[in-house]
Amino acid sequence: MPTRKVLDELFEMVESHFGKLAVQRGRTFDFLGMDISFKDDNKFGVCLAEHIKKAIETFGDDVSGEVSSPATKRIFTIYEDSPLLDEHKSKAFYSVVMMLLWVTKRSRPDFELPLSFLLTRVAAPTEQDWEKLRRLLRFANQTINDERIIGADDLRRLQTWIDASHAVHPDMKGHTGGAYSMGTGILHGKASKQKSNTKSSTETEIVGVSEYYPYTAWFRNFMEYQGYKLVENVLHQDNESAIKMEKNGRNSCTGNSRHIDIRYFFIKDRVDKGEVTIVHCPTEDMLSDFFSKALQGAL
Repeated sequence: MPTRKVLDELFEMVESHFGKLAVQRGRTFDFLGMDISFKDDNKFGVCLAEHIKKAIETFGDDVSGEVSSPATKRIFTIYEDSPLLDEHKSKAFYSVVMMLLWVTKRSRPDFELPLSFLLTRVAAPTEQDWEKLRRLLRFANQTINDERIIGADDLRRLQTWIDASHAVHPDMKGHTGGAYSMGTGILHGKASKQKSNTKSSTETEIVGVSEYYPYTAWFRNFMEYQGYKLVENVLHQDNESAIKMEKNGRNSCTGNSRHIDIRYFFIKDRVDKGEVTIVHCPTEDMLSDFFSKALQGAL
C-alpha cells in the first residue's frame, strides 16, 4: 500500500498540472453518488442507496411489500395486448430504468437480468413492463442498503462463469449470462439477449461463450499490463457437450452441430494456446445463472 508521503507527492504532481484538488482521506468516500467503504480484510464495498431512493421516488407508484427475487420467471414474456403507457408514465419508465442502469453497473449486479430486458422496452413500454419495473423496485427497496463487496484472494488467478438460457425470448433467441471474479464478489457481470437463433441448448451455450468470454480476455490482458500475469484462468460451464466442442472444435461436431458458425469456435484457439482452462461446473454452483435466468426457489 502507498504511504501518505507517496500520496502527498502524487497529489502535488497532479495539482502542478491541473490545479487544486479536493482530496478525501479515510476509509469511507462519496464519489458520484457511490458510498465506498474500505474493509479491514482488504476488501471494499459499494452502495448506492440514495440512487435507489431517487428511482423509487421518480417511479411514483407503490413499491411496498416483499418479493423473493428482482424478476419473475416470465420476465422475457411480452403480451402484445398490453396497453402502452401514457406519456407521463413512459418518461418516468425511461428515467427509472436509466437510473437503475447506473446502480446495476456500480453496486447491484443482481439487477442485471431484469434490467437487460427492461432496457429493450424503453421505446414503447407497456403496462406489463411497468409491473415488471415495479417488481424490480420492490426488490431494490427491501434490499436498499445491500453492499457490493469486492476483493481479490490472488491477483494472478481468475474465475469466469458463463451460462445461457435457450430460446427464452418471444423470437426464440437465447439469453447469455456471464461473470468473473478473483475471489470475493464479481468484478464484472453481464446479461444480454443473444443476437442469433440457435437450434439446441448446446449451441446456445457455445454462442454464450463467444459473446461473453471477450470480457474475460480483455481483463486478462489488462492485468498482464499491470504486471500480474495470470497463472490460472478458469472458465466454468455446466454443459458437457458444449465443453467438448469448445475444446475439440469441429472434431466433436456431429451432423446436428456442423452448421454452427466457425466464429463461435474462437474459444478453442484460446484453449489451445493455454490462455484458459474450461471445466465442468455443477448447475447448483453456476454463478452466472443469476444473469441468464430469473432464479426461483432454492437455487
